[in-house]
Amino acid sequence: MADTTTRRAVMLGAGGVGLTAVLTACSGYGQPTADQASEPAASSPPATGSDSGAGTGSGDGGAAADALAKTADIPEGGGKVFKAQKVVVTQPKAGEFKCFSSVCTHQGCDVSDVDGGTINCPCHGSKFNIADGSVANGPADKPLEEKTIKVDGESITLA
Repeated sequence: MADTTTRRAVMLGAGGVGLTAVLTACSGYGQPTADQASEPAASSPPATGSDSGAGTGSGDGGAAADALAKTADIPEGGGKVFKAQKVVVTQPKAGEFKCFSSVCTHQGCDVSDVDGGTINCPCHGSKFNIADGSVANGPADKPLEEKTIKVDGESITLA
């Protein structure tokens, strides 16, 4: 009977080790890797200073020096992700600018781009409406948090 107990203990121990390995491997599911977090968004044009918050280079000082972007940087019916500021700015209709958190409400991944009228998360496929941040496609079930911006002439700044 001692042999049966020993085999049973070995089998339970091996099963426990296997379960631990599986749970450890799945614990990072849906979280961006260090490589993904440092890559620029695929839809973003090369930085011109507006992504860093250092200004737009318009030279008129004041609000432009702190501008997040120029209105011309945000395409009508689309938008742009600003990774450093963790926001996405959209222009649902001509002259109407909206700003939302760029952190997906599903599992906290950063959204990657704005395309086809939606703000898109690469981790699990959630999509958010560019006009109000509402969920257009899950698995997210909460809208993106709206942020306050100020549009002054051609400059867009975080309020």
